[in-house]
Amino acid sequence: MDRRQAKTEQAVYEAFVRLLEKKSYSSISIQEIIDEANIGRSTFYAHFETKDDLLRTLCTRIFDHVFSSHLMKEPTHDFSAETGDISEKLTHILYHLQDSRSYLRGLLSCESGEIFMRYLKEYLTQVFDGCLAASDGRTPREYLLDQTVCSFAETVRWWFEHDAYTPEQIAGFFLSTAPHLG
Repeated sequence: MDRRQAKTEQAVYEAFVRLLEKKSYSSISIQEIIDEANIGRSTFYAHFETKDDLLRTLCTRIFDHVFSSHLMKEPTHDFSAETGDISEKLTHILYHLQDSRSYLRGLLSCESGEIFMRYLKEYLTQVFDGCLAASDGRTPREYLLDQTVCSFAETVRWWFEHDAYTPEQIAGFFLSTAPHLG
């Protein structure tokens, strides 16, 4: 992608995020995104087929950064010296989600929440897959993995409704109820 295309996509993302901070996903039209980004309709459609495609691309962009294996110091947190501990990994993820809270809250508030949660769960599966303790033989490992992923995703949703907790506290709450993580 050349610089002009990247700049246009960035303008669309930023416009979409600004709108999400004010309105729910379902009430945002493509025309509003186009107007906010100050681009033409054909330019929007050259980059994204639909508003859902824009949402999918935005989620992928967010999660590729949040779940990156190369961590660096950031304005709100520093996990660059992370040891690989699951508590640190979860806290790091939660800091990123907290940094994006203003528009993620808009995504989670309507039908787009299920799209967002589906992508979040895909990435969480990768995180938890390497951290699950061995199965006790009575419970299939795949079941434990699915339950862990779903539980953490719902923890994120709950946290967005209860602002009073830090990422460290939320990670601690989750880990206190997930004994099969090792």
